[in-house]
Amino acid sequence: MVNAGNTQESVRAHWVGLSGLHEPLSVARERVRDFLADEVSCVEDAVLVASELVGNALRHTEGGPDCLVVEVRMDSVVVWVHDPQADSGQVRVSDAAACEVFAESGRGLWLVQMLARRWYVESTAIGKAVVAVLPRARAAVS
Repeated sequence: MVNAGNTQESVRAHWVGLSGLHEPLSVARERVRDFLADEVSCVEDAVLVASELVGNALRHTEGGPDCLVVEVRMDSVVVWVHDPQADSGQVRVSDAAACEVFAESGRGLWLVQMLARRWYVESTAIGKAVVAVLPRARAAVS
């Protein structure tokens, strides 16, 4: 239980190790989908967000992602992707992401921003986590 003021919120969490995997993207998608199935409306949104965050960590960090955490809260689903590189200032939405209709890359964080209530980067003792908070009851991707 997590104490949020005077109320207690039940949080279910699922941790997935990604370091050293040959196909971390497919593992991340499968594990998020399995963990959230039949519980929340935003399953496919969360799968897409996890896929974009893991993909970004694969492309833009030296070691790639080391783990993924999915939390189911009372009114939200939280997706965390951690990597061991402490460059939190480099994680930002591309200025051209929304404008370049036919671009083949560069829209990952823009998609995350569109699907999530909010997203942010949190420095950790051994790197950083990119975190997206999605509304549990709304699904943009069907």
